[in-house]
Amino acid sequence: MENSIRNFIMSLIFAFVVSGAAYAAAPDKVVIGYQNIPNDETVSIARGWYEKELGAAVELKQFDSGRDVNTAFVSGAIDIALIGTAPVAVGISSGIKYDVFWIHDVIGSAESLAVKNSANIENIAGIVGKKIAVPFASTAHYSLLAAIDQAGIDPSKVAIIDLQPQDILAAWKRGDIDGAYVWHPTLAGLLEDGHVITDSEELAGKGALTADLGVVRREFARDYPDIVTAYLKIQRRAIELYRSKPDEAAAAIAKQLGITEKEALEQTRQLLWLLPSEQTTVDYLGTSDAKGKLADTLKSTADFLVKQGSIEKAASLDDFKAALNPKFAEEASK
Repeated sequence: MENSIRNFIMSLIFAFVVSGAAYAAAPDKVVIGYQNIPNDETVSIARGWYEKELGAAVELKQFDSGRDVNTAFVSGAIDIALIGTAPVAVGISSGIKYDVFWIHDVIGSAESLAVKNSANIENIAGIVGKKIAVPFASTAHYSLLAAIDQAGIDPSKVAIIDLQPQDILAAWKRGDIDGAYVWHPTLAGLLEDGHVITDSEELAGKGALTADLGVVRREFARDYPDIVTAYLKIQRRAIELYRSKPDEAAAAIAKQLGITEKEALEQTRQLLWLLPSEQTTVDYLGTSDAKGKLADTLKSTADFLVKQGSIEKAASLDDFKAALNPKFAEEASK
């Protein structure tokens, strides 16, 4: 009888230890996809906060645009990543199983349509017959198409060329293109001998809002919620640093992007950074009980891309609402 009681107690202890270990288990590695954009994530990377505070080994993978981020998610190569609204609309419409859980920034004039001074283009109508480069399936690509549509221009009358940011700068310097819709820091290089004729802040005012979003692999979010919440608390820390000590945040960004602190500060001001409490409102992510207007933005983006022939089918509004996951931002607000 005594042995039976002892065995029973030991089995309970073993079960408790196993269940506790399973609950506390961390992945061998967290793979984070990033892009070089002057926002909260760049501050976090420059400060080394992921490695110090996520509680797991971290691998950082750099991407040039959202199209490549989507490809990496399909192959299971990354867990968390920054990606723009347009490629997210494409990803959800194509069935990629990730959740939108953060807004790294709302894009303003940080993404713009720049044209060479020598091209003699003064407004959007002037790009007819010109060569304009843009990374396809990116927020910039969506914005370029929206600008062309709003101006009533036939897109077939513009030579739109698919180039990644570093290739855009090289093509610009060779004189192969007349203009490009792209983001910083590449945009800053173009403006050395170019000027802006429209930007994403202007287009947002006309209904074509774009943003850089945080997405997480759905299975990863389910298995490691504490890591996802910790990731957002790091973003909150970066935003708080930017708001309280903008020069320190700019210094971190400058170091990461290889630009001056003055340039970094100017570029950050062209983006809107939102705290978790500001994101869990009706205009953005919303709450777990009532999803926000970001779902409508993604739906309208997907519908526009269908109209333009960029994708065959858009997901439903319900699908986009289901892909919004504000609970981690809610936790990060505490």
